[in-house]
Amino acid sequence: MKIVVTGINGFVGYHLAKELKARGCHVVGIGHDEQPNKYLGRLIDGYNSCDLTDPEEVKKLALNDVDSVVSLAGLAKVGDSFEDPEKYFHVNVETLAVLCRRLLEDGSKARVIAVSSGAVYDSGQPLPLTEGSKVSATGSPYARSKIMMEKAASKFREDGLDCIIVRPFNHIGPGQGQGFLLPDLFAKIEAAKSSGKPMKVGNLKTKRDYTDVRDVARAYADLTLVNQPKYDIYNVCSGVSRSGQELLDILLNKTKGGDSIKVEIDRSLLRPNDIPELYGSYQRLSEETGWQPKIPLQTTIEDFVSPTTSESS
Repeated sequence: MKIVVTGINGFVGYHLAKELKARGCHVVGIGHDEQPNKYLGRLIDGYNSCDLTDPEEVKKLALNDVDSVVSLAGLAKVGDSFEDPEKYFHVNVETLAVLCRRLLEDGSKARVIAVSSGAVYDSGQPLPLTEGSKVSATGSPYARSKIMMEKAASKFREDGLDCIIVRPFNHIGPGQGQGFLLPDLFAKIEAAKSSGKPMKVGNLKTKRDYTDVRDVARAYADLTLVNQPKYDIYNVCSGVSRSGQELLDILLNKTKGGDSIKVEIDRSLLRPNDIPELYGSYQRLSEETGWQPKIPLQTTIEDFVSPTTSESS
């Protein structure tokens, strides 16, 4: 099968390309950069540099023989979305919508995996969060942009496109850049080691659902290749919650010199409205494909601290 992966130069792209290639797929990447990430190497069979929000550029893409598209392209840092909400609304909707319009115009039978987020759910409801749980219209601009993207995906599905929405919860692992909890904690550990000063942290008691990025990639591949899926929305998550303190403890244990670092609470980093706990259910995905998370948190963090050369991209 020929699979197009948009946003292939991002955190998940490498891992998904590796997973799809291992399953014998012909992988073509699309990214905003002129060249693919050097670590993609033999994992991809082609690459296109394209601004997916520009219909004229998307018209030039060769999509006639594509079997599936996994839409990873978009903006993912929740904090940054507060600084420029309109940018998030535009990019996170149009990177999917423009491509889907093109596929519809071509009469394509390709399946589209529209990557949303577990952040769309309203936090004030029973756990675990399922695909039937209520979504929130008052979340971060990032979350609202994903809800807008989902509405577009649902409309394309109504119009005849084979479009599946996936809602991944927090995913972590080798290659993740700063702007997310695990790499940010690691950067603070390294800074504390260099300076000899205490490491400043916020509230690490809150608990979230973390899944290894390689397990997430496996879930996307499963949904890309499964015959006639029963549903149009699937959660991708671990089904358990872990505190930020647990992540930090493992990081300190896996980092040379971590046991000598003093950790202090910085009250300026505390968020009074932080939700104490969130986690989801992957039952639907498991029943459909047999998927379940396989990689333990300890292994995920160890591989993040000491990645292979290719996974340090």
